[in-house]
Amino acid sequence: MIRISPIRLIGKDNEQIGVIDTHEALRMAEEAGLDLVEVVADSRPPVCKIMDYGKHKYELSKRKQPSSKGSELKEIRLGRSIKIDPHDIEIRSAQARRFLMEGHKVQVIQRFRGREMAHKDLGLDNLRVFFESLEDICKVEQPPRPFGRQFNMLLAPDKARIEGIKAKMQRDEAEEQKAKEAELERKIAELDAREAAETDDDDHDEPGEVQGITPSKKKSERSNTGKGKDNRASNPVDDEIAELLGE
Repeated sequence: MIRISPIRLIGKDNEQIGVIDTHEALRMAEEAGLDLVEVVADSRPPVCKIMDYGKHKYELSKRKQPSSKGSELKEIRLGRSIKIDPHDIEIRSAQARRFLMEGHKVQVIQRFRGREMAHKDLGLDNLRVFFESLEDICKVEQPPRPFGRQFNMLLAPDKARIEGIKAKMQRDEAEEQKAKEAELERKIAELDAREAAETDDDDHDEPGEVQGITPSKKKSERSNTGKGKDNRASNPVDDEIAELLGE
């Protein structure tokens, strides 16, 4: 119950109504089907708001609840018996790695069928191999314990190591991206240089010439011997006849 009057009122849509009498504010809240809630009690006049008080309390309770992100328990089963293929263990290990990197705990279950309970060491070996493939990002929170016809092992993420791995992955990605950009710049520079060289060659071509094609040779015989001169070798018999005829 708000005993002080007047109050500074805020409407249901967060509009500033101003300083009014408390009874008037109560009447406005009742007409809107809502409540008059004191939101700032230390000020004078106190600040009140027309709102749904039940919804307001629910939202406040949600804010106070700790976040459950990262606390989820994931379950991984190593097959239906101890006769699981090593490749299948690798697949389950990769699945568990994803969960651990996201901050979840992982419960690993190794089941035994029939007479396999007489060979518990084989199942424990599977669990050991499974953990060794993940020990760079996790720790054993609960070692393998028997539970009926199965052994359970609980792994928890090692936050410090995971943060280090994530930071390294980000650096590697940044360096890879930088290398790709540098390679692209190199190719662009090479292309620009090649196109510039081709442009210079085009500018130096003589009229009537085509780049890469040499002009046809002129007939050297005509330029050297004169126009119309026959340079064919003379016949000795014809020369002798011509001499006798006095030609």
